[in-house]
Amino acid sequence: MPQAQFRFYAELNDFLGRGRRQLDCAYRFRGTPAVKDAVEAFGVPHTEVDVILVNGVSVPFNHRLRDGDQVSVYPVFESLDITPVIRLRPRPLRTTRFALDVHLGRLARLLRLFGFDASYRNDWSDEELADLAPRERRILLTRDRALLMRRAITHGYYVRAVQPDEQLLEVLHRFDLGRDIHPLTRCLACNGPLEGVPVEGLDPDILPADVRARAQRIMRCSECHRVFWEGSHVRRLRALVAEVESHLQAAGAAGTGGDPRA
Repeated sequence: MPQAQFRFYAELNDFLGRGRRQLDCAYRFRGTPAVKDAVEAFGVPHTEVDVILVNGVSVPFNHRLRDGDQVSVYPVFESLDITPVIRLRPRPLRTTRFALDVHLGRLARLLRLFGFDASYRNDWSDEELADLAPRERRILLTRDRALLMRRAITHGYYVRAVQPDEQLLEVLHRFDLGRDIHPLTRCLACNGPLEGVPVEGLDPDILPADVRARAQRIMRCSECHRVFWEGSHVRRLRALVAEVESHLQAAGAAGTGGDPRA
């Protein structure tokens, strides 16, 4: 039976069994399957792949395998210039916006806290997400590999961490978003943008009397019209933002070192 040798690089090994990581893996096949089908047969979602080389030549996802092919599969590069080779999807989206699956609600709230457009509903089906993400040009965040393997998904990421705070750091680091943080600018409930409003312009029933007397800054969601003001919870949120920003700065100063293709 014909076979090709596959090698997956860097974080793509996260999707492989321990016996296949950092090793050449044989892929046996019938006919002339597309290289995309072979990649996903190993359990690697196509949204995680940016470059495929077959016998040293960059190829698209629909390239047909032949007996004896040597295939190298690389993840999305952030710090390596790969201009001479073919990327497998359009360039990164100009505006970073996310759609999150039903299991990532707490991550969605954290992303909103940091000012990122994070669309989320706890009743979305996989079909709805697969339609919404490309239609609204959003990066799909999920822990469901099968969802990322849907053909319609062009920009997506498999979240490795389990705890929400670790997931947040992972996503901010993965997409290099440290400079794009704008805390407390989105509604945590509905994702709408917040806008400053004068206290005098608000209905007296909306704010408690003591808040009306002392509040220096009132924010209102432009979509659901919820009102937010400075309080102990906001101070705690600001402390969290400062902690995360410090962590990202430390990680950036340390650098990753070495060849990102290893």
